[in-house]
Amino acid sequence: MVPSSPIFIGAIIGVALIFDFTNGFHDSANSISTIVSTKVLSPKRAVVFAAFFNLIAAFGFGVAVASTISKIIKLDIVATESIPVIVLGALLGAISWNLITWYFGLPTSPPMPSLAGSWEQGSRQQGSLPSSSIPSSW
Repeated sequence: MVPSSPIFIGAIIGVALIFDFTNGFHDSANSISTIVSTKVLSPKRAVVFAAFFNLIAAFGFGVAVASTISKIIKLDIVATESIPVIVLGALLGAISWNLITWYFGLPTSPPMPSLAGSWEQGSRQQGSLPSSSIPSSW
């Protein structure tokens, strides 16, 4: 079991910022490609446009995806000290997915690998996850 020291939590926050960066360049490329390829906006204006509306969306439209994921993942079945490791696994899975799909030019988003990383780390920390923790609709 990895202790949840302030240094470890700080490292997880650093990894979260790296994820945010990789997710930003991955999603912004997807969102501005049509605008630039159809010559509606120049690349520079398209990036400013995407950045502005991503900021507006973050504060104006809530946290529906995060809320849904928090209802799917059942953290009450794992030890509290395991949760930072599970979060780290989710972040590393999502970063890997962002980099791999970016390299191959695939337009994707990281919520699914984040969940897969969470389940994998949860399984590793717990020994195995009960089947009831995985949504039956997936």
